[in-house]
Amino acid sequence: FQVKRIVVEPGGELSLQKHYHRAEHWVVVGGVAEVTLGEEVRLVTENESIYIPQGSLHRLKNPGKLPLLLIEIQTGSYLGEDDIVRVSDVYGRTDPPSAPSADHKEAQ
Repeated sequence: FQVKRIVVEPGGELSLQKHYHRAEHWVVVGGVAEVTLGEEVRLVTENESIYIPQGSLHRLKNPGKLPLLLIEIQTGSYLGEDDIVRVSDVYGRTDPPSAPSADHKEAQ
């Protein structure tokens, strides 16, 4: 497993992406997260969590006025940063489905 601290500034968002080899569990420890998981969009607030299954399209946004702080727990057979397939990205970093990017999620 691997644990990361992610901060998304107000109005910021991460790419719509998926992972072939890992699942993620996000725990919001500050602020409010707008989470897209497949076709569903929901708000996840402080002290709540959401599970992102392996292979699921997902995106994280901060619709609030305060920074969003979450802890991401990654589990799976491979946790490398090249297991990210970006489908849509506000920074123009989309990948072909067969070529995962070497970048990791970046919060702006």
